[in-house]
Amino acid sequence: MIKVNVLCVGKIKEDFFRAAIAEYSKRLSRFCKLEITEIPEGKTIEEEGKAIIRRMRGYIFALCVEGKPLSSPALAEKVKGLVDRGENLTFIIGSSEGLSDEVKSAADFKLSFSEMTFPHQLMRVILLEQIYRAFMINGGGEYHK
Repeated sequence: MIKVNVLCVGKIKEDFFRAAIAEYSKRLSRFCKLEITEIPEGKTIEEEGKAIIRRMRGYIFALCVEGKPLSSPALAEKVKGLVDRGENLTFIIGSSEGLSDEVKSAADFKLSFSEMTFPHQLMRVILLEQIYRAFMINGGGEYHK
């Protein structure tokens, strides 16, 4: 089974975000082995970057505003190609300060969800939903409309 790692700077404190994360984690369990790793916030994004780099494995998606935007079907197609090659996937969500240049340079793909800024807690939910949607699209499920 393919592994999907989500590296996130910061902790989730709000119960409603934790509930949504748990729901998408449960849904994803039929498609992949999901691991969510919370990286403590550092004094600088460079400090956070060093902690992230140590945990990067497989094909790396760095979520950043200057990345490439993809539609849900395009993300599903990219995920399918990687999964078909047996690649494990890692998605990285930075803190409110973003990601260090070192992390962005080490990534295989810089992915933008929007030019808008989202709280990292909400971004984690949005990301898990889109990963789930990608697997559902690739499996021919009716979730994506």
